[in-house]
Amino acid sequence: MSDGTDVRIGVLGPVTAWVGGAEAVLGGPRQRAVLARLVVARGRVVTAGRLVEDLWPDPSPGALAALRTFVAALRRGIEPDRPARTPARLLVTDGPGYALRAVAVDAWSFEAAVSGARDQPPATARAALDQALDAWRGTAYAGLDEPWAVAERARLTGLRLVAVERRAEARIALGEVADVVPGLDAHVSEHPWREEGWRLLALALYRSGRQADALAVLRRARALLVGELGVDPGPRLAALESAVLRHDAGAGPPAAGDDVWRDTTAAYDRVVAAGARTRLESTATLLRTLALAGGEGLAAARAQRVAAVHAAEQLGDPELTARVIGAFDVPGAWTRSDDAGLAAELVAAAERALTALPQDAPDAVRARLLATVAVESRGLPGPRGPEAARRAEELARRTGDPGVLAFALAGRYLTRFERTGLAAERDEIGAELVSLAARHGLTTFEILGHLVRLQALSALGRWEAAGRHAEDVAALGRRHERPLVEVFTRWFAALRTAATGAPVDVADRAYRDAAATLDGSGMPGLADGLLPLSLLALRVGRGLPARMPTGAGPGTAAGDDPGGRAAGDTWGPYAPWAEPHLLLARGADAAVAVRRLPDPPPGLLAETLWVLAGRAAVAVGDRRVAERAHAALLPAAAEVAAGSGVLTAGPVGDHLDALARFLAG
Repeated sequence: MSDGTDVRIGVLGPVTAWVGGAEAVLGGPRQRAVLARLVVARGRVVTAGRLVEDLWPDPSPGALAALRTFVAALRRGIEPDRPARTPARLLVTDGPGYALRAVAVDAWSFEAAVSGARDQPPATARAALDQALDAWRGTAYAGLDEPWAVAERARLTGLRLVAVERRAEARIALGEVADVVPGLDAHVSEHPWREEGWRLLALALYRSGRQADALAVLRRARALLVGELGVDPGPRLAALESAVLRHDAGAGPPAAGDDVWRDTTAAYDRVVAAGARTRLESTATLLRTLALAGGEGLAAARAQRVAAVHAAEQLGDPELTARVIGAFDVPGAWTRSDDAGLAAELVAAAERALTALPQDAPDAVRARLLATVAVESRGLPGPRGPEAARRAEELARRTGDPGVLAFALAGRYLTRFERTGLAAERDEIGAELVSLAARHGLTTFEILGHLVRLQALSALGRWEAAGRHAEDVAALGRRHERPLVEVFTRWFAALRTAATGAPVDVADRAYRDAAATLDGSGMPGLADGLLPLSLLALRVGRGLPARMPTGAGPGTAAGDDPGGRAAGDTWGPYAPWAEPHLLLARGADAAVAVRRLPDPPPGLLAETLWVLAGRAAVAVGDRRVAERAHAALLPAAAEVAAGSGVLTAGPVGDHLDALARFLAG
């Protein structure tokens, strides 16, 4: 029976529905109008009386009976496999009326994409808006002339124009200036009263080197607005005209910064001798900045950092090596390393430097080395990481240096996963980081502090407070050009959708949309296996069986699309905990897979992985694994298995109750 995950409703064109990819039978225009009116309500209940009034200009005595007939037919169309006399799950009866639940609607997805694109980096926004605009099949609510349909059509059409303009703005930011000019020219001809269209056309022309054409467009816009509407251009249009007249580089292709970079690096090469030790320290500082750019920059910085450390070690100066290692104080918000091999090399180098440092070496130098050991040991069992973090914090507090203390706190956060149920302690670390970093202008650590609090408050089920930190960190990310922040905020939005009771298909799509941010993020430790794990945890947390496409198994895709899978949609390191659920889903024996389950590694996903282990143990009757899971989860009894800030398996207490019932039986 369909749970809504394979049902889509389309109103960005003629009203249509698809079930499993095939077009559903929806009946005639009046019947489709019933479905459309419920779409307009966005999941809210519409009373039967209101539906009759909205669909029949002059209702006859039989209108209510006709409405019920239409609803019954629509239910058969969108839930063709629902057994007779079982309650509808998609078009439901609720009190005196009807509502749509647990279905995907193209207009709803379109609105969410346009809204979300406002705060996204240009490349992400462009991709999201391309997909959103491609969903249009014609005129919204085509063929419906009722007042509510006309109003909704006008609203969506206006939003579509906004989407077109935001996509053009993203393409301009990406340097596709010449390519967007023809489309924007047609846009302003068709919609001459939209100032934003004129502004973007002029901006694209100017950045293409066509200053005269840009000024001509701006003057055309001014003449049209003043002559036809009697209004002056708005401030953004006027500001662009002034910038173009001044030959302002900010309105044209950015070049001044490139000139400064070129001249400075050329001077550095001339003045600082090749082989000078200061070059290594400068390189380490530059690599720190490169890492914060994310994507390819993060991956390159990781590899070159190890090379810089090895080069410093070859000079036989442990204090220089310590400074090169400590200069890369880039904290992590995720407890699985992106490259375990490189992390191990850095830990070993930091340990060698600690041993070789003279007795009178500054506390700040030792603290940074110890914090590096803690940060690079994240996600590994054993006492060394937590010990290094504690000692780093002691030394850092003694120095009074806020930057050193912030780095030490970042190390303590990443190692505070000795057991489950420590979200409140991590929240305290996050609160101190936010306060310390904000006072001293340490933007990177202020961002980390907000992310730590977002994660910890998610585990504590305090969604409003977590949401405020998501907003704060998103603003910091935009202001300081930290593109990786958006990865975490988008995933948090998906988590919140899932954790606050959204239908499974809605949460599923939210996770899949968030997964788009992982492409090119440079964070394989986060990305590998995250999407399928999220979808599995969602279903297990709701008491539903796993879903998997034909032929899928551990180590392969974990979606519910029998026609294929997204690139990279593999289980990665989470395969052992997924395997029993996938076996159970296809009716196979999962006892051996459960019996050989390892303890989850310490980290943000420990609670979720223990939930998967415990639920699988109950399903196959394995008391030993169930007892291990129960003991491991007990300290987190009051938490939600959502401390990662990106996915959830639901309240831990619910799973503990299920384990306790099984063990008592």
